[in-house]
Amino acid sequence: MRLAMVVTGGLHPGGHEQVVPSLLALFSRLARRHEVHAFALRHLPRATTYNLRGFIVHDLGRPSAPLGLGRWAQALALRRALKAAGPFDLVHGFWGDPAGLLAARAGRRFGIPAVVTCDSGEFVSRPEIDYGSQRSARGRSAIAEACRLASYVHVCTTYMKDLAGQHGVPAAVIPIGTTTPGSIIEGEQTRNEPGVFAPRTKSEPGILRILQVASLSRVKNQRLAIDAVAILAKSLRVHLDLIGEDTLGGELQAHAVTLGLANRITFHGFVPHAELPSHFTRADVYLQTSLHEAAGVSVLEAASFGVPVVGTRVGYIADWAPGSAAAVDGRTPGAFAAAIESGARDAVGQQMRAASAHRWATTHDADWTAAQVEKMYGDLCGSRIRPPA
Repeated sequence: MRLAMVVTGGLHPGGHEQVVPSLLALFSRLARRHEVHAFALRHLPRATTYNLRGFIVHDLGRPSAPLGLGRWAQALALRRALKAAGPFDLVHGFWGDPAGLLAARAGRRFGIPAVVTCDSGEFVSRPEIDYGSQRSARGRSAIAEACRLASYVHVCTTYMKDLAGQHGVPAAVIPIGTTTPGSIIEGEQTRNEPGVFAPRTKSEPGILRILQVASLSRVKNQRLAIDAVAILAKSLRVHLDLIGEDTLGGELQAHAVTLGLANRITFHGFVPHAELPSHFTRADVYLQTSLHEAAGVSVLEAASFGVPVVGTRVGYIADWAPGSAAAVDGRTPGAFAAAIESGARDAVGQQMRAASAHRWATTHDADWTAAQVEKMYGDLCGSRIRPPA
């Protein structure tokens, strides 16, 4: 098949920074059997085309126009690029707006099936943090049009499918798996295999290490993690590792200092994906504090390393609880501290949840995802499939 993927960005030619690892893994696997072209709407400052891990990237160079016509400029640039590189069997937009909407419109224009992946805030409204497409008329209209025009709406979790259903959108669930190279078995990194799991050995006996991998932002809500650590620190030796780009201008670091936690929390900033395994191997608990997650790829990565997962009942944690993750319903520091401490005291129960999550994550890995997506494409395209060039 000849496949057109539409993304906002996340496919930097370097292949390490400014990338979305899960999409990079999916596209590169599909490219082993199909001709894959990815169209980036607003990443690099100048339009350029390059090869990346077996597929072709057409960066549109941030097309823009005055008087609020930026979306029109993106649509025009995408149509021209699709026509120049085509014809294609199918177009797939990742995230409902703008990529999903423009992909769905292009599908109608070129008479080909269009898939829209909703894997962000498409079906939520959190006005208190300026988050979610449903908080504005324009956002609601964009998501409704994208889903109406799509041949197929795809989400990664049952949690997100239920949110879509509340807005009258039928969606199918295919998790986008990870490529994390191993689980940790008695301190040794081994290849992921479904069902291969053994209890983890603490890297630092006596210290409870808590990890979160996410951009520091309002929706990820790391302030809650910091406040929970402040409570835990009164009775436990605890350390919180926060990995992710800071979008809050040092606000959380200042909050940690105010609470006297400067020596209990490490703000690592951005860490390349290839360097994350060393952090997962040290962690005793992975903590999710997000106000919303459509899925939560870092939760998958933690699970594939056998790290027990605790967090808000959104995304994968909502799907997995109670058997494979500990979901916290009360979004207060006390509730999170209690959940973390309870898991630490019930080692057997926590390891059982971690083993179950590990089996799930390593079964639904990037190879599994590529096979499911390929089947979906084949069902949509049927006899119309064009051979790769």
